Formats: sequence, C-alpha cells, structure tokens
Amino acid sequence: MTVNGMLEAAAADLAPGLLGGLAVRAPRGLVDEILVEVGLADRIAPLASAIGTLSAIGTLWVAWNGRGLASVGLGEDGPTAAAEHEARTGRRTLLADALPPELASAVSRRLAGDRHAPIELDLRGRTPFEVAVWRKALEIPFGEVRPYGWVAAEIGSPKAVRAVGTALGHNPVPLVVPCHRVVRTDGSIGNYSLGGPRNKRAILAAEGVDPEALEDAAHRGERLVGSDTTHIVCWPTCRHARRVTPQHRVSFRSLREAGARGYRPCKVCRPVAISTAA
Repeated sequence: MTVNGMLEAAAADLAPGLLGGLAVRAPRGLVDEILVEVGLADRIAPLASAIGTLSAIGTLWVAWNGRGLASVGLGEDGPTAAAEHEARTGRRTLLADALPPELASAVSRRLAGDRHAPIELDLRGRTPFEVAVWRKALEIPFGEVRPYGWVAAEIGSPKAVRAVGTALGHNPVPLVVPCHRVVRTDGSIGNYSLGGPRNKRAILAAEGVDPEALEDAAHRGERLVGSDTTHIVCWPTCRHARRVTPQHRVSFRSLREAGARGYRPCKVCRPVAISTAA
C-alpha cells in the first residue's frame, strides 16, 4: 500500500470518532421556533389589558407566526384557545406567556385607533374577495361606522352586499381589522363574530359611537347628515358630520334625496346610494 493509501485508510478509521465528538444536541425548542418562524406552526398568548375598558368582553387570545398575525379570538383559557385555533388552521399551536413586545405594542395601538401601526397579517387560504373586504374595513376610522353597502361599493362589487357581510363574519383578526365598524345597510348594528351584537355595541361605545342613537335615527329614516351651510352630506358618524351644529343639521333618507336638494357627497366618508339590506 502506498503512503497516501495508508493515510487515507487511517483517516477513514478516525473520522467516525472525530465527528461523534463534534455532535451537539440541538437547543430545546429549536424545532418549534423554526416551524413558527416559517409559518408552519403558530404561537398564541393572551393580550394583556390592551383594550382598557373593553376588558369586560373577555380575554383576547392572539395567535401569530413568522408570516404575521393569524387570529384574534376570545377564550376561557390557553389550552382551549390553542385547541380552537389549531382546529381552524390545521397548524400546531403553542402556548406562550405573552406576545412579543413589538407585536403587543402594535396591536394595542391599533385597538386605540392608530390605523398606521404596522402589523403584518397572515391571511393564507382566504379568497381575494375576503381580503379586499377586510382591507377596506381597515380604512374606517376609529369612532366611525359604515354600512355593508359602502364596503361593497368601495371594492367595486356594489351588488355583493350579503357577501360582504359573510366575509366580515369570517374575519380571523377582529378588532385589528375593525369589522365592528361595519353595520347593516338597513341601519341596525348587526351581528359580530367576536361575541355577538352585545360585544359589538360595547366596542363601538368605547370608541365614542352611540349604537342605539344610530339605530333610532335609521328607523326614523335619517340615514345621512348634511350641513345647510356647506351643502355637503355625510354618513352620520363622519368627523365632518359630527361638527355640524344642530341648527344647521339636515337629515336625509337617501343620497338621491340629498342630491335633489343640491347636496354633494363628502369626499372623506364618501356616502353612496345603497338599497340592499345585509
């Protein structure tokens, strides 16, 4: 055997032992960290008192992964919330003590009315129509509401009012995507996936909206509000409508009625002609 051959044979004999000495056990939890980071698993944690006076609606559980925020829901306890999220998504869901500080801060800012707080959303498996509805709901300001028909018109599907209602009912991240700010086209508050109408009313009230007053006005046929000084007509909760003093406030049943009297639609809240209830 040549000298080179002898060296190669000796190296082959030594290699397994040397490599065995280099073996290091992976840190505990590393696999879970990787799965969460790539979005193949989620973590879920309670949102600690981020909604202030809304704590009465129950404990909020927020799920997330490396792709973004995956869900917001109510739950009695961690194991139940994790199991329900896992059943909905099919992804392993791991309990955590708290949200990452940056995410917790961004969610809290969103709930306080900051529409520009940066939050990535994990909306995998959702239809383009659903995503369009949710992204339009994100544009509704804190303390204001819009009808389902407005959302339908804004996304270019004015006849899809009922489909808009269905999409909002399937919103996986309520409060962050404020579907509570969308009410029925007939003027009633409507249902809500995060605990039903009672919670929806409580959330709107915490934002400064009076749900009962809105419904009473709608039942009287007062669907839009105009100013007899500017001759601009708005949705009732628009910030411009709220500045109209009682002596200059004019109510309308429809945009057609307002237009017939020389009023033009507000460019901020953009009222539209809607007739189909949802």
